[in-house]
Amino acid sequence: MKKLLIRAALVAFFGAAWVVSVLHFGSSSALARADYSKAFLAKYPDLKAAAEAKCNVCHFGDSKKNRNEYGKTVGKSIGATNVKDVAKINAALSKAEGEKAGDGKTFGERIKAGMLPSTKDK
Repeated sequence: MKKLLIRAALVAFFGAAWVVSVLHFGSSSALARADYSKAFLAKYPDLKAAAEAKCNVCHFGDSKKNRNEYGKTVGKSIGATNVKDVAKINAALSKAEGEKAGDGKTFGERIKAGMLPSTKDK
């Protein structure tokens, strides 16, 4: 009986640990907007700094919850979360081009000049 209780406790423990790991790591990978990055790089193929910056075109720091000024602007333009429709993503990127960055230039002007769209981390 004691062995059965120990086995049941181990199964419950490891089962719970597995569920927590799937929820935690699964949710963080679902939040990574690979479609957004692909759409940005396809729309602005000459912006070499974007390929190097990767997620930091729209984000800063270690958490993808931290969006820079450009990421916030694109997010407002998209509205919904985790949009998969490339046309909607491109429309949001185009709309963001006309918005002002922290240096007074538009995001579009910065991109055309070969700079990343955001000027600051907040």
